[in-house]
Amino acid sequence: MTDLVSLHVDVYGRVQGVFFRAFVLKWAKHLGLTGYVRNLANGSVEVKAEGERSKVNDLLDYVKTGPPSATVNKVITRWAQYSGDYQSFNIRYGSTRQ
Repeated sequence: MTDLVSLHVDVYGRVQGVFFRAFVLKWAKHLGLTGYVRNLANGSVEVKAEGERSKVNDLLDYVKTGPPSATVNKVITRWAQYSGDYQSFNIRYGSTRQ
C-alpha cells in the first residue's frame, strides 16, 4: 500500500519575483504530485502538495533550496492526512492570506 500524505509549506526569504512558483510547479509535476503553489501578500510563498510520502519529501528538498535566483531563509512545514482534493498541480494567482 502506498503511503499518501499532504504537506503544507510556507517559504520565506527572497522567494517572489525569482521564478520560485515556476520552479516548484516543474518539480511537483515531474514527481507526479497534486496541489498548488502561490505567492502570499506577506512576501512568502505557500505550497500545498499531496502524493506519495517519498516524492513529497523530494519536493520539500527542492523547496528548501529554490531556484538559483532565490534565497530561502525559513521553511515552515505542516504534515496532514492525504485529502485527494486536487486533480493536478498548478500555480494559484492572487493571495488571500496575510
